Amino acid sequence: MSFDWSKFEHVTKVDPAKRLPESIDVLRHTDAVIVGGSDGVTEENSLAVFERLRAEFPDLPLVQEPYRSAHVSKRTVEVADAVFVPAVYNGDKTNFVEKHVGFFTELARKSEDVTGSGLPFVGSVLASKGRELVAELADGVVGEGYVVQNPDSKVAGLTNVEEHYTPEQIAGAALATESFYGFPIFYIEYSGRYGGPEDVSAAAPFLDETALLYGGGIGSRAQTDEILDAGADAVVVGDCFHEDTERFLETVPTT
Repeated sequence: MSFDWSKFEHVTKVDPAKRLPESIDVLRHTDAVIVGGSDGVTEENSLAVFERLRAEFPDLPLVQEPYRSAHVSKRTVEVADAVFVPAVYNGDKTNFVEKHVGFFTELARKSEDVTGSGLPFVGSVLASKGRELVAELADGVVGEGYVVQNPDSKVAGLTNVEEHYTPEQIAGAALATESFYGFPIFYIEYSGRYGGPEDVSAAAPFLDETALLYGGGIGSRAQTDEILDAGADAVVVGDCFHEDTERFLETVPTT
């Protein structure tokens, strides 16, 4: 990864399936952009967002966070700085183990069979460069410890979240993220609802090398400051970028 995530404070999440604002110039005030979503997301609309962002903001760090491997292609990998692969701790096995094993199974298989084609994602996408592209893609894949804290959210339903973590469990998940799994990102997701600083305060003492991100319901500078003061490295703002760019600007920290 060509940037230090822990140096960012304000991150924007752009959903390729949603309409972009008439002007995206407000992204000059954010530190990085994550491109991802679930419903209606495709390789094509993901790539369209990446290409527009890269054309208008050539130095802005861009990350793809795919829900399905079909959202990723050789072209999105080339334009993105990294691919975040979430491991949802309080989701089901599919969203922690099976998805990741399947992902890297395809990478490993493709490293031995560099002439195949016609397979979704890794097969057809990686056939052209074989081992070189396998190595390039694997190097850009970033594991992301992830806790979904809004059981009523769409993402909770998609990942079959089994429980809302207590602050003590959040602390344990943070410790596991850095000390056991070695993921460089720990993400607390409230998905449309402001969860407040409690979970962030619980996680922060257990993270030194791993960056702590909070997303969900951020709609003001006061909320941004509260989350950052609690120990988060960055807030992730999504809905108000698509819905109200003036309010979006109010989420940018003053320093």
